Amino acid sequence: MAAADEGGPNAVPRLRVQDLTAGYGGPPVVRSLSLRVAPGEAVALLGRNGAGKTTTLLAAAGALRPTSGLVEIDGRAVTGRPAFQVARRGLSLVPQGRRIFPTLSVHENLTLGRRQGDLDAVLGLFPVLRERARRPGTALSGGEQQMLAIGRALMTGPRILLLDEPSEGLAPAVVRDIGGLIARLRRERGISILLAEQRLSLALDVADRVYVLERGELVHQAAATEFAGDSAAQHRLLGV
Repeated sequence: MAAADEGGPNAVPRLRVQDLTAGYGGPPVVRSLSLRVAPGEAVALLGRNGAGKTTTLLAAAGALRPTSGLVEIDGRAVTGRPAFQVARRGLSLVPQGRRIFPTLSVHENLTLGRRQGDLDAVLGLFPVLRERARRPGTALSGGEQQMLAIGRALMTGPRILLLDEPSEGLAPAVVRDIGGLIARLRRERGISILLAEQRLSLALDVADRVYVLERGELVHQAAATEFAGDSAAQHRLLGV
């Protein structure tokens, strides 16, 4: 994936996280973490289990209040604001494990709390969801549930989308579909992507740049093409 044009070193990033420290009441899970995502860019957040990827996304999305640090969307601070206010600023999170409402229909999942999204446009991205609009979430396959979770996030009209382990538990063919969808969202909608992912092949296929976390700290960053060719760094940092 070719790197996005960040508009130079002084350009305002779509998402900026600066010196973020966050956790769950005990020792910090993430410490002094800084990252940025440019408009239209896809960035992968990599690391072993427990490295702090999910904590980073939750804190950026307002689902977890950071201990310290700064979160900005398009240069405007949203640090510590609740998730619904962060969503109104243009950021939406697709959580790990999908977390759809299983007893609600596909249509109800998509329209619950609807604010800006165009339902027809979202269903155009996921024809299978249109076909299953009246079925409950429990009737969907794992891949279809992931599509529903992404579609629900898109209903808020985001400018930046956070994806937490979107390939988890999915067959390789479905993972390829997810990768194609990410590329389409960037190309057709200009949505910026921050992707936390264990499946390295997906991350490197869709990302312009990568950050690697280890025990809650940023230990490596590189262009995705550079990291793809550095098997020694992959093994050292990720154990692959």
